[in-house]
Amino acid sequence: MNTAENESYNPKKGAMISIKDSIKKTILSFFKEALEKKIFDAVLIPVKVPAGDSYTWILIEDVSLFKDAAPIEPVMPVQGANALSSLTRKGKGNLKIAAIMRPCEIRAAIELAKLEQVHLENVFLFSFDCPGALPLSDYVQNPKKGEELFESFFTENKWNEKSTKPICRMCDNFSIPNCDLHFGILGTEKDNFLLIPNSIKGEGVLNEMGIAFKNDLSEWKKKVNEIKKEKEKIKKETYHNIQPMVKGLDNLVQTFAKCIGCHNCMSVCPICYCRQCYFDSEVSKFTSDNYLLRAEKRGAIRFPTDIILFQSGRMSHMSLSCVSCGMCEDVCPASIPVAQIFSYVADKTQKAFEYQPGRNIGEPLPLKEYKEEELQELKKLVNDSVSQE
Repeated sequence: MNTAENESYNPKKGAMISIKDSIKKTILSFFKEALEKKIFDAVLIPVKVPAGDSYTWILIEDVSLFKDAAPIEPVMPVQGANALSSLTRKGKGNLKIAAIMRPCEIRAAIELAKLEQVHLENVFLFSFDCPGALPLSDYVQNPKKGEELFESFFTENKWNEKSTKPICRMCDNFSIPNCDLHFGILGTEKDNFLLIPNSIKGEGVLNEMGIAFKNDLSEWKKKVNEIKKEKEKIKKETYHNIQPMVKGLDNLVQTFAKCIGCHNCMSVCPICYCRQCYFDSEVSKFTSDNYLLRAEKRGAIRFPTDIILFQSGRMSHMSLSCVSCGMCEDVCPASIPVAQIFSYVADKTQKAFEYQPGRNIGEPLPLKEYKEEELQELKKLVNDSVSQE
């Protein structure tokens, strides 16, 4: 059973880990030791590409390959849940895999598990207090500067930095998600961080490695709550600014007027998992005669067509499971604040259904399963509409 199924688990103690050289190298040392002791068969982790200007996900079983690995990478070229889906979509497999991902990536993985796109039985999820990620467009201009800037977040204890993605600055789910083990970086002494078991599986890993977890979590929790309040304030301000952009059809049309129909946002979204999207299918591609007929009726027709239909369709399709990872906005060539817009809409949808994506793998998607009382509510709505006729 995955940690996310264990709703009653409440982390009370953690293991204080001494930082050797850097947080990154200390975390890598932990995974190296775990592989050498056969706790895991392999580790799924971001690794810097040979060109040195990006990262990719690599499944590592040979500890010598950790040289360019980055457990906390400065950018998100690929959403970790997508990488995990590629690895486990066809079944759980026999290997024990440790996967270290940002909290938003883990939450997306849990949502995909509900949709049978990820299998978590033999996967151990690791997360960390996330300072956010740099925008891809900024990082690729000067990767070396980006690396130094991101490293300063930890060495100088910088959080809520304006240099991170806008969606990261307002993310109040930046700490311990439903993972198995969590690296608690906040609120600890300068040369230490906490390794916090967050499931029975996580406890088992620490026991196998001979790591005692007896350290108090109060200072860490206090710091997490402080930053959470700051981020909640930023989120409220952001949503206030986004609301006029999506209120009413005219505003929505204007907001997405710059959309070029590239579908990049759909391609990188972990929740858009369909093998064949309607908007990329032959059904949505019309003949020239059909386009002319539509142009005659309207007086003109825009190319590419159906931009609002595409964006609103995506919203309705995935807003319940949107984890506000910001991938869509990162790859938008037209610089539309897609992630902030979708996060705003998702917040409304999720609150309406009292649902939080990635909270617990045992909590069904609201539109996938119905409770008996919900069916009664639907029956009442139907009866009321009929009586009004």
